[in-house]
Amino acid sequence: MSRYRGPRLKKISRLGALPGLTSKVPRPLDPRKRKNKKSQYRSRLEEKQKLRFHYGLTERQLLKYVRIAGKAKGSTGQVLLQLLEMRLDNIIFRLGMASTIPGARQLVNHRHILVNGCLVDIPSYRCKPRDIITTKDEQKTRALIQNSLDSSSQKKLPEHLTLHSSQYKGLVNQIINSRRVGLKIEALRVVEYYSRQT
Repeated sequence: MSRYRGPRLKKISRLGALPGLTSKVPRPLDPRKRKNKKSQYRSRLEEKQKLRFHYGLTERQLLKYVRIAGKAKGSTGQVLLQLLEMRLDNIIFRLGMASTIPGARQLVNHRHILVNGCLVDIPSYRCKPRDIITTKDEQKTRALIQNSLDSSSQKKLPEHLTLHSSQYKGLVNQIINSRRVGLKIEALRVVEYYSRQT
């Protein structure tokens, strides 16, 4: 399955707020159209879909992250969220250099981002503590990022990141605490969904 490119409002009206997918807000649904009873499978599937659409992953990529998290020490759900939060495209989104994760992915793919002084064009690059994320010294790149920084100035920066907006530079201080993730998700349900495949 490829990455989702369809209508984003349709997804967030069904799954709830997904700040990484779009900054738009859907119209409230008619309460009569909502179904009260959910099966366990449906609730697990919805949690998996939230995670997948928020971070812009394919099914195969998400399964790979679940397998890596299962082999690591600690709670699989927490490790999974930490792995996804430390992706380069997500870090750029959290710093406010892009308004959405697909926008951050495009910045990385178009070779506008440097990590520790080296050009990185892989959005899934896993950042580590003390990584320095900067932009190229091109006027076009700086204008794109300044536009995003101006529009996201009201957002609170996560504790594990530091931003020097005048220098267009971000710093990863530490690995994120999974309780600080800005997405309301039950990671355990995602792990349960994939339990037969891992």
